[in-house]
Amino acid sequence: MSGRILAFMIVGAVVAGAACSAPRDSTSTPAATESTATSPDTTQAAPDTAKSAEQAQSKSKSKSKGKSMTAAGTMPVKPAIAPAHVEVQHILIGFAGSVPGKGITRTKEEAKKLAYEILDKARKGADFGALVAQYTDDSPPGIYKMAASGVSVQLGEYNRDQMVPAFGNVGFAISPGNIDIADYDPKASPFGWHIIKRLR
Repeated sequence: MSGRILAFMIVGAVVAGAACSAPRDSTSTPAATESTATSPDTTQAAPDTAKSAEQAQSKSKSKSKGKSMTAAGTMPVKPAIAPAHVEVQHILIGFAGSVPGKGITRTKEEAKKLAYEILDKARKGADFGALVAQYTDDSPPGIYKMAASGVSVQLGEYNRDQMVPAFGNVGFAISPGNIDIADYDPKASPFGWHIIKRLR
């Protein structure tokens, strides 16, 4: 009998010692903090935990605010059915020497940075036509109608194969209202960056 009492006392001492010597972790959960309530340091651990939770919640809110800044329907969504005809509007951002007849002086790096800034503005709901008028290195309004490869061309349309590949690659891959970008590629998009909005 005394052996059992001694065993309980040893186990109790080990548990109490572990609780007192355990390192404090500001990321521990409130439940873990309550279990060490006998320690004099516990009152400090709880505010640290609450502060960490507040900071995490604040970061979460700021991330969700950033995501909600995108205007509805502007993010690329693949059409349910491949379209035979599309109408798109685009902003061309070229760099020195990329667009014949244009005296563009920006570097490739500057062009890329500007193109992505414009894409961000467009996706946040800025008037696309106004962005075209302000920034394009093509002729405003930059609206083109295209027929898919192998489809009869209608009045005022270009066959997709007549355009630079990146133009059709983006235009036919997004749904009406969506906005996407064709990055500069010497073969697919030799003139620079195309910010493309599908109108229909």
